[in-house]
Amino acid sequence: MSGATTSIGLRRLQHLVLWVSDVERSVRFYRDVLGFEVKSRFPGAAFLRIPGSPDDHHLGLFEQTGVPRPDERVARMYHSAWEVDDITDLVRARQRLIEARALVGSSNHGVSLSLYAKDPDGLEFEIFWTVPDGKPAETRELDLEGELARRGITIP
Repeated sequence: MSGATTSIGLRRLQHLVLWVSDVERSVRFYRDVLGFEVKSRFPGAAFLRIPGSPDDHHLGLFEQTGVPRPDERVARMYHSAWEVDDITDLVRARQRLIEARALVGSSNHGVSLSLYAKDPDGLEFEIFWTVPDGKPAETRELDLEGELARRGITIP
């Protein structure tokens, strides 16, 4: 397949499935820190979804024991990204990620404001807010308080 330019109609990522070292620890993280709800559980597996969604699940967790950490020098997933509805959701997410000691960075991409974090297995993910009428810009460190002030938003 080379030079494919015709879309096959993809619209969005419906769900992500991860191998994790401790499914219960990962469920607690994704539930308590990010707010996912547990849809179903099986021995060594759990399916979670974003509350209020009609989708069956957005995140599948499968426990894989006895396997060493992946070699970071070989091809693998870099991160997943989860979008929030409002910039104030990003503020709440940042606080939860800080409390969980999971936050590893943040960026302003012009078109989105992003937080980067790692789950208990070190898998990186992004929580982002799409900037209405945003324009692509050189990526820079996120000044979330400045972005809130620029929009006239105060957080108690």
